[in-house]
Amino acid sequence: MVKKSKKCPTGTSFHNVTVTCTPQQLIDLLGPAQWGGNDGCDKTNFDWVCETGNGILFTIYDWKFYRALEMDEAIPFHIGGRSFIQTMEARDLLLKALSKMVSESLKNARLAFIFSLNLSIIKK
Repeated sequence: MVKKSKKCPTGTSFHNVTVTCTPQQLIDLLGPAQWGGNDGCDKTNFDWVCETGNGILFTIYDWKFYRALEMDEAIPFHIGGRSFIQTMEARDLLLKALSKMVSESLKNARLAFIFSLNLSIIKK
């Protein structure tokens, strides 16, 4: 489980662990970023503080793009944490949550498509 946290991220840092996804996917999963304005004027556009189900605190942020990001643009988001192992665990849980969300979205899109096909057949 991955969720937003109100805990202070002091002591977290980058351990060369990233996850590639779109800003919109993270927003859909976690809600709006806690910091950032996606204007390219700072080192980050989006910042989330999160924690795992067992209390591992970590951060997710884009780093030094210096431009506004497209919401559907896949980019490597940095994962900050207190250790390499913790950031790897956070990344694995984040990837599972993103994968589940994308799978459910595709399933819903397929169902909507099938429903619209059935409606068009019924109308004929």
